[in-house]
Amino acid sequence: LVLPLFIVGGTDLKQPVVSMPNISRMSIDKIVELAIEAYSLGIPAVALFPCVDESLKDSHASEAINPDGLLQRTVRELKHAEPGIVVITDVAMDPYSSDGHDGLLVDGRIVNDDSIRILCEMALAQAQAGSDVVAPSDMMDGRVGFIRETLDDAGFTDVGILAYSAKYASSFYGPFRDALSSAPKLGNKKTYQMDPSNRKEALREVSLDIDQGADM
Repeated sequence: LVLPLFIVGGTDLKQPVVSMPNISRMSIDKIVELAIEAYSLGIPAVALFPCVDESLKDSHASEAINPDGLLQRTVRELKHAEPGIVVITDVAMDPYSSDGHDGLLVDGRIVNDDSIRILCEMALAQAQAGSDVVAPSDMMDGRVGFIRETLDDAGFTDVGILAYSAKYASSFYGPFRDALSSAPKLGNKKTYQMDPSNRKEALREVSLDIDQGADM
């Protein structure tokens, strides 16, 4: 089992997500408290998703690699409080991007290769903070292989990769984007996320990610 947790800055905060009943964004202290409770009940892992302040967002998602950023601080606090908790961190630009997209937007289109460079930096920053598993959810082509190479070159050979291999362009993500304030400011994500009706392409994406080094 994996417990998803939505992080917000501040202390002693619990902000209900209107479109997700009984789910709240929480400050780091509340996140740690809940994660430890879940761990004591036999839930071994958490997946972290940050809700970043709008003032910290830019087109290159620069805040994602800040060693003192919201996500990295949460990872350190969790591993300090209970080293046994498996911490999974999301690798995607949209929570940090002023455009709300999972990749770098240039002249109205997503630039795949430049996006991958940013994603690799994000994954490395998360591993340095103590993440056990990085989870690229961006759907850029080829990013799993480059992230694996980046982590290995930096000595993080034991950090796993959980790949979102067939992530669909779906309205079901609406509440999730509400939780992170990460909805696209321009257009949609259909140019890089999957067509739900195209099963063959989804299976091909899974196979490619496995070949590139995805652990899950």
